[in-house]
Amino acid sequence: MLKKIAVIGTGYVGLVSGTCFADIGNRVICCDIDESKINSLKSGVVPIYEPGLKELIEKNTEEGRLFFTTNIPAAIRESDIIYIAVGTPMTAQGEADLTYVKAVAQTIGEHLNGYKIIVNKSTVPVGTGRLVQAIVEKASRSKYPFDVVSNPEFLREGSAIKDTMNMERVVIGSTSSHASEIIKTLHEPFQTVVVETNLESAEMIKYAANAMLATKISFINDIANICDRVGADVEKVSEGVGLDSRIGQKFLKAGVGFGGSCFPKDTKALLKIAETVGYRFKLIESVVETNTHQRAYLVKKLMDVYGDIKGKTISVLGLAFKPNTNDLRSSPALDIIPMLQDLGAYVKAYDPIAHLEAKKILGNQTIFSDNLYQTIEHSDACFILTEWEEVLKMDMEKVRRLLQRPVIIDGRNIFEPEQMRKNGFIYHSIGRPHVQDVKMLLEA
Repeated sequence: MLKKIAVIGTGYVGLVSGTCFADIGNRVICCDIDESKINSLKSGVVPIYEPGLKELIEKNTEEGRLFFTTNIPAAIRESDIIYIAVGTPMTAQGEADLTYVKAVAQTIGEHLNGYKIIVNKSTVPVGTGRLVQAIVEKASRSKYPFDVVSNPEFLREGSAIKDTMNMERVVIGSTSSHASEIIKTLHEPFQTVVVETNLESAEMIKYAANAMLATKISFINDIANICDRVGADVEKVSEGVGLDSRIGQKFLKAGVGFGGSCFPKDTKALLKIAETVGYRFKLIESVVETNTHQRAYLVKKLMDVYGDIKGKTISVLGLAFKPNTNDLRSSPALDIIPMLQDLGAYVKAYDPIAHLEAKKILGNQTIFSDNLYQTIEHSDACFILTEWEEVLKMDMEKVRRLLQRPVIIDGRNIFEPEQMRKNGFIYHSIGRPHVQDVKMLLEA
């Protein structure tokens, strides 16, 4: 049955979710207070880079299922299900900022005109669903009934459309079985496993899932750093450990650490949640500490080669926190580039999508480009921080010729050390034997 849905917030989660809900046959109004963003979407310009999203927006707009507006009160009145998908950025204290969530709840309450299901899609601390319920109740003066649902998202940037259309599970925490059943029916076309629970459990599931994945990443990075010291190969260690069905192979890839909009923010928010109830979550404290350390550890590898990098030109390949997105939030590059510059190096940076956005953050001290080989040319060393397809398929003979010195620091372990030795590189990766021939070092 066709459902009338309003999605408030056209950021990553709201735009992808709203578009996919429209694609399975619902009438969806995506709302935002940012007039320029809405005007851009109406004219076919998508503010985020996500493979397949632009085409899906165009299709559903043309077929009359997907709409964009700044008139949030009207969208609330016209819809039966209202999704809250606004940002919950991290405050200076490390907790989730609920300013936008509370503002939307207030607006919903002021414009209720009948029974509505209010669904929180934003990542929020435990207890936020009850807070939204209280705000709406007060703002609406209890004129109309409503229910609140927590329906956290589990999208991966770069594959968000696929993740939505083929979702592994949907979590529905609700204040009523009636609302839960409606949201369950909404997700039936996705043919997924449904987990029904209360509001608090649904909110905790999101944080617990992200914290577990972040823990696996930090764990294998700590193992990799030990491998560096004992001569073990972390790739083989990961393979052997991951074949244990109790552990699994996913998120056991050693590297420069996690970034993006979720793991850094959610681990710190979970620490705050624990602190609020008087519990010190030492494990997640260590996860965060390891991830922070991993950036500096990669820079140390360059220092091990040169000793001093003052005056040297370093090229950085990859600015987005992962390929197939322009998201720079908590990107390793945003930490590593300033570290290199503080040590006196000149930095040239490449990214096929995110280079212009990075310039707004890092300023003119760094040279930015979407030309891979131009970035590498005349560099004394090259950092690999994002495994873009263009980086994976580099012509290594050409790279060797263009570099001033044949030094590559690989934060993603994308090349085989033995092959890099044959290609004539000084090659350092994470947790694997490094290639550092004495003659090559002297030449460097």
